[in-house]
Order: sequence, then C-alpha cells, then structure tokens
Amino acid sequence: MKQSIRSLALVIRSKNAGPYELVLDILFKQQSDYLAVKSSGQLTAQRIAELYNLDEQHLPRLIWFAPANAVKAVLPRNIVSGNRGDNDVYGAQQHAPLLDIVFDI
Repeated sequence: MKQSIRSLALVIRSKNAGPYELVLDILFKQQSDYLAVKSSGQLTAQRIAELYNLDEQHLPRLIWFAPANAVKAVLPRNIVSGNRGDNDVYGAQQHAPLLDIVFDI
C-alpha cells in the first residue's frame, strides 16, 4: 500500500547543524510507521541525495533513532549559512523536497 510521508510523519523539518551542514528530521507518528519505513529500505542516503541534487561524494548521513521514532539526514549546505547568496540563514525552509516522498509499505 502506498503512503505519503505526510501521512506517516508527525514532524518534517530542517535546521542548520552549524554553518556547513543541514539536518533533516522526520519524526514518525507511530513506532509501527517508523519500523515499516526503516525496514522497507526505501528511505536511503541515495534517495535523499537525489532530492537535494547531491553527488555520490556528498551522500547524507542517515541516523535512525528508535527512541523517538525518528530519522535524521545530515547533508552539506550548498551555501555556507549567512554567506552571500544564502536565502535561509537558519536552514529552516529546506525540508520541502521531502514532503512528496511516497512509500510502498
């Protein structure tokens, strides 16, 4: 059955992890949803890299955190926070590419 990330997650957000990295957080509503997505193998560093146009050299680190039913992806920022051309100093508006993910679980 296909389910959107929006229906499974309580929180989908982004934030800076210092000036050079961005963290994407997905907190699932239920442990069963977290476990289903994790075991499906459909949320991978490669998939997130594709969404954010990252090359193989800059694959995000995925951190699965069972106590919070959460997964974090840590990826490099395209522009250093606060640098010329940065339109999101806090990194709080970078989660949008995640919102259209659909899982077959």
